[in-house]
Amino acid sequence: MLFFLVNFCSITSWAQSFQVGHKQQTFVDASRSSRNITTEIYYPAATAGDNVSIASGKFPVLVFGHGFLMVWSAYAPEWNTLVPSGYIMVFPTTEAGIMPSHSNFGKDIAYLVGAMKAEGTNAASTFFGAVAHTSAVMGHSMGGGSAFLAVQYDTSITALATLAAANTNPPSIAAAAGISIPSIVLAGANDCVTPPVQHQLPMYTALSSLCKTYVSITGGSHCQFAGTNAICNIGESTCTPPPTITPAAQQATTLNVLLPWLNYYLKQDAAAGAQFQQIITASSGITAQQNCSLVTTPITEITTQPVLHIFPNPFSAATTLQTAVSLTNATLTLYNVYGQTVVQLNNINGQTVVLSREKLASGLYFVRLTEGNKIIAGGKLVIAD
Repeated sequence: MLFFLVNFCSITSWAQSFQVGHKQQTFVDASRSSRNITTEIYYPAATAGDNVSIASGKFPVLVFGHGFLMVWSAYAPEWNTLVPSGYIMVFPTTEAGIMPSHSNFGKDIAYLVGAMKAEGTNAASTFFGAVAHTSAVMGHSMGGGSAFLAVQYDTSITALATLAAANTNPPSIAAAAGISIPSIVLAGANDCVTPPVQHQLPMYTALSSLCKTYVSITGGSHCQFAGTNAICNIGESTCTPPPTITPAAQQATTLNVLLPWLNYYLKQDAAAGAQFQQIITASSGITAQQNCSLVTTPITEITTQPVLHIFPNPFSAATTLQTAVSLTNATLTLYNVYGQTVVQLNNINGQTVVLSREKLASGLYFVRLTEGNKIIAGGKLVIAD
């Protein structure tokens, strides 16, 4: 019980200044024979209720896929924490039957990212002027696996976060190899519906993300990531080992990990990165692994000599970086102004490197070239629209 209280206090320490608004909306994907994508949307509001006005501000979008034979309302624990903290949560209600198409569900999840951004530019929409440019695709069980599939369909997606993700058809494990955006994979150590060794761990291992994190909740189960759901609970009732923590404790732990991670990547909150690192390295009740460490101190300048010759600078599509010395197995790291690593290129040889903009937003960045532990050169560059 002590672990639950510690995590609950940590969650509530984050500002939760918004009420929860809700609306139902159907989007139409013209590229798939005018497929209707029905949704339930929860969003920050000054007054709680259905179809109320959205609060002032710009809010990142989280598109969340439900589990097999599960309904969106099972994920009230998630939206009741994340929405008051300044996120728009979108729940597609498609593929809810006994024979779901994982491929279509992944495409629905991806489509809704772009659709919500379009809502932000639509003067007739509830969400006009309130949608941030950052987004994450998320999901539980089947929805988590489908979120892996979704990433390939929208290159603007900022991050991926999944809870007890199930390997899908087509396989999300295979899709993971093509994913390079920041990713977090959460698992219940006592999940016997989608055992981590067969599902979440292979997905995590296959990810090509420069910064990925795997978190296992000690004693956690498959269904307890969500609220009460009869069908899921029946399926889990004969499983061994059973959960050894309560649903409330598992949900509190999940959100305690997830919220600062989202704040770091979607709100560029460096302090949240520091808290996230502390949680996954020092908290009891979880085990974690990473291929990175979130940078937690903003970089204000890189002044190593000799500086890079960067041309053109500013640039919009690509630029060339040239050094005075020849490089051997060097690493190029690009940081944003919050100190977050946004690009890392390894095994660089010679004196020139071509850097493509790809999905980088316009703005100021800092670049550093290293060989082993030795800094070779550094500088700053500007990406312009």
